[in-house]
Amino acid sequence: MPTPFVTSLTKIATEQLQKYKDHVETDAVLAPQIKRYWLDLGFGFESVEVAWSAVFVSWSVKQAGATSSEFKFSAAHWEFVKKAIANRKSDTGVFRGFDITEVSPEPGDIIQNNRGGNHIDYAHAGNTKDGYFSHSAIVVNKGVDKDGPFVTTIGGNESNSIRAKRVGLDAHGKISQRAKDPFICVIKNLK
Repeated sequence: MPTPFVTSLTKIATEQLQKYKDHVETDAVLAPQIKRYWLDLGFGFESVEVAWSAVFVSWSVKQAGATSSEFKFSAAHWEFVKKAIANRKSDTGVFRGFDITEVSPEPGDIIQNNRGGNHIDYAHAGNTKDGYFSHSAIVVNKGVDKDGPFVTTIGGNESNSIRAKRVGLDAHGKISQRAKDPFICVIKNLK
């Protein structure tokens, strides 16, 4: 049974998807909401054309009730992933980053993948000081269809909007790796 926080987080992401999926970032409907994501986190806002996917994840996590001591709210995915990996290594915190080969993603978790042709791995993600291009999205459900087990994620700034994606799982429930923009990390949500 999901925790109240997980229920809230998946509901928030799903509501954002339902409200904005038919709009792109420059539309009069979605653009003000993107600005709100930035400002609600206390970040400066420049333009809807500045990458906002990490801001979407951070905003959703904050709206669900996480605090800055629990989650590193950031405009860069690598920053909250690095913090989650450090939490895992020190066995502390409620957001803990695992290699995709170690855990099965569940609703409320966050899946990170490479972007822009990068091939950063989990070890690099936990030790970087310079950052790298990546993407993250919130797991909102888990199921099985004709193609096998999967989770559905909702992310921001996917094709310039809020989109849902299917992420295939293997027979053990772990993420099926892909060649293009490979997956890096699953942030387990223990809140």
